[in-house]
Amino acid sequence: MSTMADALRAERVKFTTLPSQWAAPLVALALTVGITAAVSVAYGAKDHTPGEDPAGGIFYGLLFGHVAVACLGILLMGQEFNTRMIGTSLTAVPRRGRLYGAKLALGAGLGLLLGLASTAGSFLAVGTTVGLDLSTPGLARGFLAGVLYHPMMVLLCLGLTAVLGSFSAALGLLTPMVFLGTTWLAAIPGVRELGQFLPDRAGLYATRTQTEAGIHYGHWTGLLIMAAWTTLAVLGGLRAIRRYEHS
Repeated sequence: MSTMADALRAERVKFTTLPSQWAAPLVALALTVGITAAVSVAYGAKDHTPGEDPAGGIFYGLLFGHVAVACLGILLMGQEFNTRMIGTSLTAVPRRGRLYGAKLALGAGLGLLLGLASTAGSFLAVGTTVGLDLSTPGLARGFLAGVLYHPMMVLLCLGLTAVLGSFSAALGLLTPMVFLGTTWLAAIPGVRELGQFLPDRAGLYATRTQTEAGIHYGHWTGLLIMAAWTTLAVLGGLRAIRRYEHS
C-alpha cells in the first residue's frame, strides 16, 4: 500500500514532467512581476510617488498574474480528469484522501513559493523604479497577504476542480471568473455589496494599505474571508473525490 510520501513523490513527478503544469507558475511570476515593473517604469517617468495607496502599484500585476495561479490549481487536479488518468491514480493510491492530500500539499507548497517570489519581485520592481517607504502602515501586512493569496488561490481552484470533476468545466468557469467576473460584479450597483465577499476580491483587498469606501470589512478580515472560501472548496473537493466513481 502506498504511503503519503509515495503519493507526494508521484505528484512531484507528474508536476515536473508535464509542461502545462510547471509552466503555469512561471507564467504567473512573469505576468505579476513583469506587468508591475512595466507600469512602475511608465508611472515613475511622470511622478516619483506611487499614488495614494502604494499597494495599488505593487500588486497591479497580480490582477493579471492570478489567472495563471488559478490555472495552476486547476491543472494539478484537472489534468487527471482531462487525460482520464484519475482511475489509474486512484488504483495506485486507493486511499482517496491520501491522493487528494498529496495534491493539496504540492499545491500549497508551490503556491507559497510562487507567492514569495511574485510578491518580493513586485516590491523590488516598485522600490527600484518609483520608490517605496517600507515604514508605510499596512505595507508589511500587504506583503504577507500577497504571499498567502497565491497558495489560497491554488487550493481554492484545486478544490473546486475536484468538485466539478472536469478540467474543461473548471477552466471554462473559474478562469473567466477570476479574470473578469468579480470585476464585472463589482461594477454593478447593488451586486457590488455581495461581490466584495468573493474570495479573490477579499484576498486582494487584504493587500491594500488603505481602506476603501463601500467595503464592509477590514483588511485582515478580507484575508480570513478568502481563507474560509478556500477551506470550503478543499472540503468540497475531498467529499467529491471520496464519492467519485471511475471505470
